[in-house]
Amino acid sequence: MLPDITVLGPWTYLATEAVFGTAALLLLLRADALARAGRTIAVLYPVAYVWDWYTLEVGVFSIPMRTGVELLWIPIEEHIFIVVVPAFVLGIHENLRLRDERRE
Repeated sequence: MLPDITVLGPWTYLATEAVFGTAALLLLLRADALARAGRTIAVLYPVAYVWDWYTLEVGVFSIPMRTGVELLWIPIEEHIFIVVVPAFVLGIHENLRLRDERRE
């Protein structure tokens, strides 16, 4: 059974982003890839923002366990999500790349 983290109430989504965001940051620092990831995320961000805004606007999904703080028409948590997800993926990718380079 999974732990019930909804006891954090409106801070639930933000708390999960802090955990995964920290992991993403550590992975990027370990791979010395923070700047490269930052550039990629900056390019992806506008597209992800529009996609997120649109899907929230038309009702594709809702986010009940959030702070209620919005910035530019989407929840603040979604702005963070748009950064954390690619940062985590890029952190894993860069660490795998380093591992492969060390094997050569």
